[in-house]
Amino acid sequence: MTPTSSYTQRTGSLLTRLLAVSARRQRVTHVEHVPPRQAGQVRWPDWVPEPLVTRLRDQGVPGLWEHQSATAEHVHCGRNVILATGTASGKTLAYLVPAVTEICGGGTVLYLTPTKALAADQLRTVRGLRMSEVRAATFDGDTPAEERRWVRQNANYVLTNPDMLHRSMLPRHQSWSSFWRRLRLVVVDECHGYRGVFGSHVAQILRRLRRVCAKYGSSPVFLLASATASDPAVAGTRLTGLEMAEVTTDASPRGSTTFALWEPPLTDLQGEGGAPVRRTATAEAADLLTDLVIDDVRTLVFVRSRRAAENVALTTRRNLEEVDPSMTGDRVAAYRAGYLAEDRRALEKALRSGALTGLATTNALELGVDVSGLDAVLIAGWPGTRASLWQQAGRAGRAGQDALAVLIARDDPLDTYIVHHPEALFGRPVEAIVLDPDNPYVLAPHLCAAAAEIPLTTADLDIFGPSTAEVLDELVDRGLLRRRANGWFWTSRERATDLADIRGSGGSPVQVVETATGRLLGSVDEPSAHTMVHAGAVYLHQSETFVVDMLDLDAGVALVSAAEPDYSTFARDVTEIRVIESMRSRPFGPGELHFGSVEVTRQVVSYLKRRTQSGEVLGEEPLDLPPRTLRTRAVWWTLPNSALAVVGSGGKPIDLGGSAHAAEHAAIGLLPLFATCDRWDIGGVSTEMHPDTGLLTVFVYDGHDGGAGFAERGYTRASEWLTATRDAIASCECDHGCPSCIQSPKCGNGNEPLDKTGAVRLLDVLLGDASGQAS
Repeated sequence: MTPTSSYTQRTGSLLTRLLAVSARRQRVTHVEHVPPRQAGQVRWPDWVPEPLVTRLRDQGVPGLWEHQSATAEHVHCGRNVILATGTASGKTLAYLVPAVTEICGGGTVLYLTPTKALAADQLRTVRGLRMSEVRAATFDGDTPAEERRWVRQNANYVLTNPDMLHRSMLPRHQSWSSFWRRLRLVVVDECHGYRGVFGSHVAQILRRLRRVCAKYGSSPVFLLASATASDPAVAGTRLTGLEMAEVTTDASPRGSTTFALWEPPLTDLQGEGGAPVRRTATAEAADLLTDLVIDDVRTLVFVRSRRAAENVALTTRRNLEEVDPSMTGDRVAAYRAGYLAEDRRALEKALRSGALTGLATTNALELGVDVSGLDAVLIAGWPGTRASLWQQAGRAGRAGQDALAVLIARDDPLDTYIVHHPEALFGRPVEAIVLDPDNPYVLAPHLCAAAAEIPLTTADLDIFGPSTAEVLDELVDRGLLRRRANGWFWTSRERATDLADIRGSGGSPVQVVETATGRLLGSVDEPSAHTMVHAGAVYLHQSETFVVDMLDLDAGVALVSAAEPDYSTFARDVTEIRVIESMRSRPFGPGELHFGSVEVTRQVVSYLKRRTQSGEVLGEEPLDLPPRTLRTRAVWWTLPNSALAVVGSGGKPIDLGGSAHAAEHAAIGLLPLFATCDRWDIGGVSTEMHPDTGLLTVFVYDGHDGGAGFAERGYTRASEWLTATRDAIASCECDHGCPSCIQSPKCGNGNEPLDKTGAVRLLDVLLGDASGQAS
């Protein structure tokens, strides 16, 4: 695309300013100019109450764009619908108009969001209408106990999240009887976030919701709002179990966006095995954020982890102090999950008001919180999906102005592949939403919860899916449910909802407490505690640095002390895998491709110390933590000895185990391009001869009990996936392998052995006759 004058004057000038440092110019691998979009025509449906039209017109809303109107009409006619359009396309108005209309007619509305921040933001929008008929309130973990009774008895627009619906509203459905009886509309916002295991849990929670509503005589319409996604109606149906219309054409105006792909340079430092180390994406982001803040450019930096958010904010503050000691560090902050509620609200307010110029955040701010006036977005590392990438990039320019977005590659196979293959991003449809509500590990606890709410009957089997009867039999055998003539009953005194860990946290959260003062800093989910707050770990909280003194998993507490180390820590684990069942298989080149059930045992055994600015490895310390076991789904491929003879005949001798290990790492890195996941959702194991197959075998598995659909997507798209894996390894500029191609940041074997040349040969042989067989 050819830049227009507006690009050059606005967003192009921001990029030019960042490139004023000559050393940076070679780091931009591609610049894409996304042109502005003109607004479509607007109108008001004739059924919208006049007071609502008047209020919205007073706020500068002349009518609904076509996609908003079409969505509202579906709801008005009693049809379930999913609206799948881009960021800042006015999805709020598309559901707010039918929601308020239903309330004016005596109904109630339930609004579901993945995050508390978005619920609080939407509450401000609803209350901003100043309509006495609408009694809106949030109901979440931050709602004081004294307010909860008022919400149950008086609110007709309740904003909550799946966690509260699961743990509080549905189990105590009797106390919400008046609300359920009048429930007309359920809004499921940002539903593209409901993917994998979390999405599968939410799908079952929505089925429980439908069942409770039916008890009180209501059958609400479901309106789902999503970022753009492939086959949104199919995803909506899998999420709700209901037929779903879809609206996908975006008629809203949009400013232009300059989108740059950015690759940090190689440094003189050497990592594991002598591999060259690329400058970290977070260090690069902090430098760019510093320049943008100095120029008073309001900027969001999206990073992949809580630790990275704190690091970027802390480094930027230090940079600003070096440039101008009088420049206050209060212009930059971090925002992430795990903060206390009052801290999150204060940061959101400061960002909206402009008191903050730069904010480093996890995807906690990817979703919907309306922050107008942002100029730029820096994305430090591939966010996992194209949908998330565009969602994050779309946070700049939300008031219709032009915007700058920069994707900064991490030292990672997928990031490196993408910044050198822009065709993988631009002009491509976004991914489908992958979830599996029939996963028995997901379905079983929700059947228990449903039985505790209202005893299950045979009429309920269709609501919960085709696996329900079999899973019910297993629950009866395990003594969790009791079968009687008229149905299935929960008979335990325990809370049935405790069986379902909907966020996949794997246990009760671990509280992070300062040793010297007893101050509660935040919390970490139990599996993450093994890697984030083990003894010796560096823990960051609101730009303060701590070192973990002790982790007590039984007590659920990590004690930390303030410190200022010049390094960060990275946990390492070892993994063993056992094949339980091959459910599907087919010939693949000279080998075989399988998809099935496996048992994975993982144990964190040590941690690395890496210098913060350079990534240089300073040392490794052992850890003594218990192993964790999960049963999940995996895709794996094998090669017979005859094929391995071909692999080894290419001249230079190769290490077969190291070749498989390298191919495994790169395959894990590239799978997120073909499945709706990121590399932390999946894991892998490779071996020159696995005891269950008797052959060279490479496994890639879902990192969640029962599976999440990612490995299955790898099985169905194996040729494309493994071809991209082979190309990513072969095209990397390093000699023997580096983090950009075959090294993994979470390898329990210290990235040894790895054979880059052998990995390419191995994949060449595997793919030689496989291109026409993957389906």
